[in-house]
Amino acid sequence: MEGNNAWMWGLALLMVLGGLAGAVMPALPGVPLVFGGLVVAAWADDFQRVGWITLTLLGMLTVASFVIDFAATAMGAQRVGASRLAIAGAALGALGGLFLGIPGLVLGPFVGAVAGEMLSHGEWRKATQAGLATWMGLLFGTLAKLALVFTMLGIFLFAYLIG
Repeated sequence: MEGNNAWMWGLALLMVLGGLAGAVMPALPGVPLVFGGLVVAAWADDFQRVGWITLTLLGMLTVASFVIDFAATAMGAQRVGASRLAIAGAALGALGGLFLGIPGLVLGPFVGAVAGEMLSHGEWRKATQAGLATWMGLLFGTLAKLALVFTMLGIFLFAYLIG
């Protein structure tokens, strides 16, 4: 049984670390990976220290991360009247930017939003504004996801230590 628990703790750690990376990188489901890792960690302890109440709260925070991420991007784009193509372009730019490292992750959403807005309206000024606003929305969404991930980790650790 000890070896089985060590395996589960290792898997939980890998999932949480992958989720931390995924909170920043758009191709990985960051917050759900962290949640899954925390569920595995609770399971490794047979749910003795972290129970269903804590896991339900963590699950609600995971769902909230999707809402916050979508809302932040949409509000950033909506603020300047960006088109749906600009928002889709920002998402595609973020995915494409993965292959270019940190500069790609930073510039990809902006370039994608500008390209999407240019396809929609063809006006450079409006496209640049839409690109910047959409990029800012994605940035704030990412920061919110990171805050949620660290909140989830804090709640789990608190429950584990007092449990």
